[in-house]
Amino acid sequence: MIGRFLNHLGRYLLMIKGMFTRPENGKLYWKEFMHQCSEIGIGSLPIVVIISIFLGAVTTVQTAYQLVTPLVPRSTISMIVRDTIMLELSPTVVCIVLAGVIGSKIASELGNMRISEQIDALEIMGINTKSYLIAPKILGALIVIPALIVLSMFLAILGGRIAGSITGILAPDVFDIGLRQSFRPFNVTFALMKSYTFGFLISSISAYFGYYVEGGALEIGRASTTSVVVSCIMILVADYVLAAIFL
Repeated sequence: MIGRFLNHLGRYLLMIKGMFTRPENGKLYWKEFMHQCSEIGIGSLPIVVIISIFLGAVTTVQTAYQLVTPLVPRSTISMIVRDTIMLELSPTVVCIVLAGVIGSKIASELGNMRISEQIDALEIMGINTKSYLIAPKILGALIVIPALIVLSMFLAILGGRIAGSITGILAPDVFDIGLRQSFRPFNVTFALMKSYTFGFLISSISAYFGYYVEGGALEIGRASTTSVVVSCIMILVADYVLAAIFL
């Protein structure tokens, strides 16, 4: 068990190290980078929008359900919703969903290229496949995923505001008052730190399992599933470590 873990860790680190080489053709690398940004961002946008709006709505309703005492101001509900969304729900929950959406796509794409010997053909042509195939995916994820998390935070808070108004829990002006109470700008910084970390983990782990696939179509499916599971576990571990260090 430990031997397999160390073997995977060593190959993973060597894969990361192999990406840092000078591009053979800068235009092709830039084109691939923009393609990955489009695939990751636009492809994940609908699910991020839907999840974020309902996360904010559910958080508002459940927070109001727990704060039943009249001694607590109603504006406290939106303050709790704001901090919960920024610190945990948008960065962590959305990235776990993105691990399934983006991670499985990256792993299956690279796995199919490995099985069909496209990667071997590129290497014979003298192209560094780690740099050409994996680096644009990781860089694209580092650019797009934080942007999706920022959008998620905005939509989640908006969803909570709409839910509070529709259900009569608190008026929009009271919700806005709570949003401004005891606001800490570091919460936004911390959320971005988590999104960059999670984005790197999702893209690099998925690329690793897809790049080193051996076998046939069945192994591609297994590698895709394994990449999602490992990415989710590492996201939760990194979530705890970052919280323990910075909070």
